[in-house]
Amino acid sequence: MAAPPLALLAAAIAALVILVFVVFAFRRWWRRRRRRALEAAAAVPAPVAVQNENLNRPLLSENRDDHSCQSSSFLESTAGESSKIQTNRSNTTPRSHAITDSGRIYPAESCPTQGETHVIIVENDTSEEFQLGSTLKRTTLSNWATPDKRHKRRGSGEDNRNGSSIFLKDYTYQSNLDLEVIAGPSHGISCSRKSTSSSMLPITLGRVPPNDLVLKDSEVSGKHARINWNARTLKWELVDMGSLNGTFLNSQAIHHPDVGSRHWSEPAELAHGDIITLGTSSKLSISLQNQRVPAGVGMASDPMVARRSGKKLPMEDISFCQCPLQDVEQFGLFGIFDGHGGDGAAKAVSKILPENVANILSHPETKERVLSSSDASDVLRYAFTLTEAAIDHQYEGCTATALLIWFDQNKDYFAQCANLGDSACVMSINGKMIDMTEDHRVASTTERARIARTGKPLKDGEVRLSGLNLARMFGDKFLKEQDSRFSSEPYVSEAIHITKSCTGFAVIASDGLWDVISTKRAVQLVVEGNERNTGDNTSADKVANRVLSEARNLRTKDNTSVIFVDFDILRTDP
Repeated sequence: MAAPPLALLAAAIAALVILVFVVFAFRRWWRRRRRRALEAAAAVPAPVAVQNENLNRPLLSENRDDHSCQSSSFLESTAGESSKIQTNRSNTTPRSHAITDSGRIYPAESCPTQGETHVIIVENDTSEEFQLGSTLKRTTLSNWATPDKRHKRRGSGEDNRNGSSIFLKDYTYQSNLDLEVIAGPSHGISCSRKSTSSSMLPITLGRVPPNDLVLKDSEVSGKHARINWNARTLKWELVDMGSLNGTFLNSQAIHHPDVGSRHWSEPAELAHGDIITLGTSSKLSISLQNQRVPAGVGMASDPMVARRSGKKLPMEDISFCQCPLQDVEQFGLFGIFDGHGGDGAAKAVSKILPENVANILSHPETKERVLSSSDASDVLRYAFTLTEAAIDHQYEGCTATALLIWFDQNKDYFAQCANLGDSACVMSINGKMIDMTEDHRVASTTERARIARTGKPLKDGEVRLSGLNLARMFGDKFLKEQDSRFSSEPYVSEAIHITKSCTGFAVIASDGLWDVISTKRAVQLVVEGNERNTGDNTSADKVANRVLSEARNLRTKDNTSVIFVDFDILRTDP
């Protein structure tokens, strides 16, 4: 006689419940057994004592082809210590790239050393093509060196007691960070960011796109680390994003102690000259240029995106602000330098030109002559000449727009501008718009007239020289040697007198802005922005970003940088 359907259903449910109970009990038993095994293993003393000074050193040599006894210290060679590396490349199975537990450490007796020497056997393929999760993992050390006190971890009580939060009433700070790979498979690539470009932060470092800096290194994780600006402490900070092989700052480990756990590290502060190491072979240098931006000055920039690909363009604009100039208290200088062929020339000019202007004005006779005559045209021309002579960029160049301001004993302001190329400056004094620069594109009327005076006039419809749409610039020494129509002679404006009874401002921008809006529209945007942000301590930055946003909305296809200078606010505390 067949069993009733309800009885069969009840038996099936009972069997399922028993099975679930058995599986659950087994899992608890297995976890308890595994925990006890780990605790027992941790209680066993290590057979090899690793010296403290070796903890900061990578296990893999930078030169993987060198199988001799050699030091693997990042910053200096240590006498009497060496490491021996043997790599077995016979296993080429595609699925064996991600190594977790296969790196085995054995004592080596082939090299006499002061401390212990190890041979690391890597039994996996180290070919250049890897998938996202195929990071080559090093053997993990159980202890980690304490970070350098100079690179404090954010959030500590000591950090807060020392007053890491810095707020100045009359100044804001801007920091430019240059990141360059100086060792490893991706040697030579670089990345630059400004602390004010929030849309471009943080900077992510990893082995695959869409990281901002992609390093083709098997020991670098897909998402390895990131760098961000901390507006509270006014510092750049490095964070390890749970990498497999760790992140080191000046040879000190900053990653989470449990490497491979995918836990993010605490932020570590960066300083100029620091060296970041990802894994063991990829090293990156940090270069910082910090500038104090007075109240009344706003700076904003964006590399913008290519219309077709939608990817961010390489940033070749460099902005500069030094007010007051070093050792010349009554003067201030603002500038934008738009590079082409790379950002090398723009970076060089942004450092050399302000130094030249300050050095010239540091002479009492020169400074007094400028103040008495209310004219600095000779100073600007000479500074441009010295700067062109100081740089040696054969195949890179840059535009330059430099606005020099100074005030007299009555707190009246004077402003004078010099420029090369198509970056421009416009001022508005009591509602009257004043163009402070001249367009040096080959297509412009004034530039075609200058070229005609050289005896080699342009043909009708010819709008480029040797492929460039500019005829005046810094650098490009090779082109200038081939064609005398190229020039580095700047246009210098008349000096503008801004009395205490005047209201005025200036806008300096690279051609990414002027390609899509007119100077009249830029002035209108500033007036509207000032009306909206009356009484706001950050109004200058908001105005600069408002102008920048207009270029972004109009889909400019070039790097865009904007400097806004409000003379009314500057005059309150020059």
